[in-house]
Amino acid sequence: MNPIKKAFKAIQYLGLPKIWFYTLYRLGLFTGHFRRQTPTKMAFFSGEPGLLSFTAFPQINKTHLDKLLSEADQIRNGIVTIFGGHHIPLDLSLGSSNKHWTELEKIPAEKDIKFIWEPARFGWAITLARAYAHSGKEVYAQDFWDKTLAFLEAHPPNRGRQWQSGQEVAIRLMVLVFCDRVFAHAAASKPEKRRRLWGAVVEHASRISPTLVYARAQNNNHLLSEAAGLYSAGIYLSGHPQAKEWRQKGWRWINWALQNQIDEFGTYIQHSTNYHRLMLQLALYIDQLRRLAKDPWDEGSLTRLKAATGWLWALTDPHTGRAPNLGANDSAYIFPLTQVPQEDFRPVVDAAGKAFLKIDIYRQQVLSEMADWFEVEPGQPANHKQPHAPDMLRLDQNEGRAFIHTANFRDRPSHADQLHVDLWWRGVNVGLDPGTFQYNAPPPWDNALLTTRVHNTVTLDGQDQMTQAGRFLWLDWAQAEVLAHEIDDLGQIIRVTAEHNGFINLNARHQRRIKSSASGWIIEDALLPCERGTDKVHQAQLTWVLPDWDWEIESGNHLILTGEEFSLTLQIEGILKLNLFRGGERLFGEMTPYPTWGWASSAYGEKHPVLMVKVENIGILPLKFCSIWRFD
Repeated sequence: MNPIKKAFKAIQYLGLPKIWFYTLYRLGLFTGHFRRQTPTKMAFFSGEPGLLSFTAFPQINKTHLDKLLSEADQIRNGIVTIFGGHHIPLDLSLGSSNKHWTELEKIPAEKDIKFIWEPARFGWAITLARAYAHSGKEVYAQDFWDKTLAFLEAHPPNRGRQWQSGQEVAIRLMVLVFCDRVFAHAAASKPEKRRRLWGAVVEHASRISPTLVYARAQNNNHLLSEAAGLYSAGIYLSGHPQAKEWRQKGWRWINWALQNQIDEFGTYIQHSTNYHRLMLQLALYIDQLRRLAKDPWDEGSLTRLKAATGWLWALTDPHTGRAPNLGANDSAYIFPLTQVPQEDFRPVVDAAGKAFLKIDIYRQQVLSEMADWFEVEPGQPANHKQPHAPDMLRLDQNEGRAFIHTANFRDRPSHADQLHVDLWWRGVNVGLDPGTFQYNAPPPWDNALLTTRVHNTVTLDGQDQMTQAGRFLWLDWAQAEVLAHEIDDLGQIIRVTAEHNGFINLNARHQRRIKSSASGWIIEDALLPCERGTDKVHQAQLTWVLPDWDWEIESGNHLILTGEEFSLTLQIEGILKLNLFRGGERLFGEMTPYPTWGWASSAYGEKHPVLMVKVENIGILPLKFCSIWRFD
């Protein structure tokens, strides 16, 4: 795109305030203002915490306790788990440098910076805290202090990459406060160790405040995280001279963010299940602090949190806890206060339901440890049906469920995935969202799984639904709407018709209808002319991402997949040829593969091969496809 045109479009879509805040941030770096505001000297706090330590700890069953202690013992031996799956040696010096963080902003990291930052979010410290709380063993408290003090020694204030991001600093601050409250009465928690931690909290809060302008430019989880960090420091170190400012500034931007980043239907601004969960975890942590500090929620914030809880509840399978891998996914899970696997969203939904809806959604003690840590009331048994998310309407059918994505973007989209359909059968994701893999990697893997071409939807003339103007920037946002839906006698949605305008520059609109059938779903796609038809010939391409199962093709357009528990047949009508790919290679057909086709990622930094079907139809609009899904 022409740079001048790109600049004007960026202003149009991002808005002048964001451009202005980002310009202020760059100016602060250029002039040395941020360097002067974030000195490299250590801080001390001579008072006492403004919050009491935990007076009681949650209870867990023996199976979970055994798993927890095994994981904590691994951490004591120097092995930690990041992104929910990677087991790596814990290198506490990772990212250390004598350079001020503002200097490092100008120097690219030696590898994907998320691998540098993730261990420094101190998720492993929460595991040690839980192990100490549930077992009473001092070895876990001692290990926490050994590792924490070693980290602080390796990363003096504002030097090195661990100080580069205000959000990363804020997340670490909150975990330090949480762990100090857990370990307060341990024999290993000597006064001098705790005072060093309190000084670190001061250093972290002092780093966040000067660059909050960057978080405001982002207006996403960065702003909410950093505001929560300031609020946490202001309450915990209430005797510090800056505590009142931190608390007031944090509380102001917490409420602003919740009311401006969550829409009235509960959708979070990033249109991502994982970032939605991150937002709710931050809200639960804040909710616990504000109850202790007796700060009442703004009514507008509480209303949005109720809606946001309903949104994630609507997408979460009540039996497996899994949800569609919608939007960007960096596997953030900043408060791992449960032994339930990270891909299970129910602990967060359970805690948020109790905190904000005042109901017990699942009524399962095994899912309640997180809610217990956040000290929320048990709630009344939920007599409600699972709600619907308007931008991810769900069709419950027999043993399956289907979701269709119909977003109305108010802020930067992360994926070009309008009308993507996510399909599940017996708790198995059979129509997949490919996820993210990595934000920062050598081509072609530099945030490559965000395009229309790798989602379960349609492209026209090889064009994405939106214009990609950067690794994280889409312009010409496609907007979708639900045109109609049908409900059966039981109140279940059985048919949805929706469309988006992402191909309006091609004088076309994509309309999709999904309806339940006796043994699966029928999904009809139509590329329709916006105005009177022309003689222009178009190429429409339909994509389906499927699990990596045994496969065979019959009659040219029937793909049969066989899994461990059931098989499925995908029959696609209205096509010229069927093409099948896996792991960047062609298995069937004639279409030339792209290296990113036939891959999916369920956790950051991990990708695995899947099957990808691509079919084409060429001609004058309208062009149509019909996909018939049958399960055996």
